[in-house]
Amino acid sequence: MLRIPFPSTTVARGCIAVAALLITAWVQWDHDGAAQRLDNWLRDRSTLLRASPQPEQRMLLVDIDETSLERYPWPWPRTRMAEMVEALLADGARGVALDILQEKPADAAGDARMTMLSQHAPLVVAQLFDFGQREDPLHSGTLAGGAPGAVPGGVPAYGYIANHAGLAQALHFGNIGVAPDPDGVLRRVPMQTVFNGHSYPTLSRALFDCCAGGRPLPDTATGWVRIPYTRDWPAYEVAKAADLLDQRVPPEFIQGRLVLIGSSALSIGDRVATPLGALSAGLMVHASMLTGLLDRQAGLAPAPWPGSLIALLFCLGVTALASYTLPRRTAAVNVTLLVASSALWLLLAYAIAPHDASFGPSGPLLSNLFLLMVAVPFHWQQAQTRSRRLLDTLRQYVAGDVVDELLRSNLQDPLAPRQLDVTTLIADMEGYTTHVESLPVEEAARLTTEFLDCLTRPVLAMRGTLDKYTGDGMVAFWGAPLPNPDHANLALDAARAMLQAVQHLNTRRAADGLPPLRVRIGIESGLAMAGDFGTAMRSIYTAVGDSVNTASRLEQAARDYPYDIIIGEGTVSRASRHRFRQLGQRVLRGKEHPINLYTLEDAPCAP
Repeated sequence: MLRIPFPSTTVARGCIAVAALLITAWVQWDHDGAAQRLDNWLRDRSTLLRASPQPEQRMLLVDIDETSLERYPWPWPRTRMAEMVEALLADGARGVALDILQEKPADAAGDARMTMLSQHAPLVVAQLFDFGQREDPLHSGTLAGGAPGAVPGGVPAYGYIANHAGLAQALHFGNIGVAPDPDGVLRRVPMQTVFNGHSYPTLSRALFDCCAGGRPLPDTATGWVRIPYTRDWPAYEVAKAADLLDQRVPPEFIQGRLVLIGSSALSIGDRVATPLGALSAGLMVHASMLTGLLDRQAGLAPAPWPGSLIALLFCLGVTALASYTLPRRTAAVNVTLLVASSALWLLLAYAIAPHDASFGPSGPLLSNLFLLMVAVPFHWQQAQTRSRRLLDTLRQYVAGDVVDELLRSNLQDPLAPRQLDVTTLIADMEGYTTHVESLPVEEAARLTTEFLDCLTRPVLAMRGTLDKYTGDGMVAFWGAPLPNPDHANLALDAARAMLQAVQHLNTRRAADGLPPLRVRIGIESGLAMAGDFGTAMRSIYTAVGDSVNTASRLEQAARDYPYDIIIGEGTVSRASRHRFRQLGQRVLRGKEHPINLYTLEDAPCAP
């Protein structure tokens, strides 16, 4: 096995912890780094899960779909486009934006009407900027509009496709040019584009500034802005362009709304890949941006959260927890903790995503992966080294071939029997035969299992050792194989928990019309021989001694008392957290002299 030497275990642990934190920090501030693809994938899944079906009633999408093209074949004359815009404005639309370029003149009458509308009506005309650096830049049409001066943070463009000269004097222009991410998915748009010393807003921002009314929004974001895909296509009010031309769209469907005109028809080709689908309509991009702007204006947008800081703090917490658990827990436990923390982070990242568009959700996941691949193996190697040292020490007292055989048999505690101070608890069901003699075998087995479960869980919860089952009862002890000065208190805690568990079982039985069960418990403390006993054919870890026998006699004596728990003098003298009630003296079977019997002071009388 390859071992990597470290100058110091403490230094190595510190280096691993710092490296995990640096990974998360690197992802938060290196937005174009290698982790960007994973970040985008995580955000896309979050977007799909979060897309709301709540109708968006503040805008209307006019879709030139396949049905409209069947009724009115493409390309359309400008007269038809003008009729559509005029009909929308006549029915009370607050403003209209065209996600359509008019690069060259067409029918003169239609062009004239569109020119008049662009100069005198709340109409936003589209033009497209190219963000790719080409050897032969695009320069098509007559570029118009734009505010003088470059907006700080604006995205530089290197070419354009504009409209014909007749629309050069339009009042409102909006950019429809985009640049997908390297994987082809459109996640961002330039809020402000800079070209030849002028700044141009994106189409949704131009429509908002032109026609939304109400409280204006500052240009706080001017560069690439993540598109808030908060709704999928079915959530938007959509009218077919053909229905609008045929006057089959009710005016109340248009009144007071912002309108975007575009096409979802595959034959026109305005389809893009988005987190919501591989073939989303381009109109969906502008609608999502406009929804985000309207939400901000209405105070509905999610409040900003410091996502990167939260990611760093989460990673710091996980790293601190791992630094504590890695040297103290098994590799399986540590792997489980890291996997659980990764799942927790995914839930937290899902909650953060709407509040911070720039944080890297993959950071803590990559840090956890680093801990899994480096820290867990490192500490496992350290644990193996410590185990080998312990085994070497054990070989000083036990023959080496015996130790090897114990290891091959998977015994976790290869210890010779030794005398220890222990507390023994023996529990049994009273009247077991009466309860099961009339039951079918399956029901009798189920009753036994349920009863033993009531006894076993408290023993394990209180770190006891389950010695054996005795048909309808059990034997357990505390203080072995590892000494524990609190063994008497833990045994009494387990006895209380057993009574509660049996009481809950009786409640369920009463609901089924069945008689209650009673458990008898005997507890005594003292010296006992604990260890592996048996033969070469079978070995068992158990405890034997006078205190164990006394606990058995106390359990049998419980049938003569109205209390479920009978406690011996040894346990009373060792227990510091419990109060007791003396029941008198009694000569137990096999004993020559009487001993004092006790029960818990607050123990109820058995029915």
